[in-house]
Amino acid sequence: MEQHLINFVDIYNKLSDKNLNLLKSIYDENVIFVDPLHEVEGLEALTKYFENMYANVSSISFDIKEHFVLDNMGFLYWDMKFSHSRLNGKKVITVAGHSKLTFKGSKVVNHRDYFDVGALLYRNIPLLGQVIKTIEKRATS
Repeated sequence: MEQHLINFVDIYNKLSDKNLNLLKSIYDENVIFVDPLHEVEGLEALTKYFENMYANVSSISFDIKEHFVLDNMGFLYWDMKFSHSRLNGKKVITVAGHSKLTFKGSKVVNHRDYFDVGALLYRNIPLLGQVIKTIEKRATS
């Protein structure tokens, strides 16, 4: 099981908009992928999700901080670094998160990501980000 998780991480570190066919080597045909913004069912839909993600970012990478395995599940703790032409003045945004992966054999059948949507998106949108930062400042003072 540990090797399946290591293989998963290796593939993610190689992923780009040019080699999304690698997804089929780590995800089951009927995979369910859920994050705070999306729910995707099936490998074809997941591949389209990744196509859209790569089309909308200038750069993206994942730095895996920790990982562990329990039965048929893998857990990853990561920092995602990305830049987007319409967020944070095109500067790199770092978001901490974690993933729970359920394996069937060597492939992931369920992938659930957890992260702070505010850190990913809302705080980095012009104007809205300033409003959120002002609200947070008042709430903590």
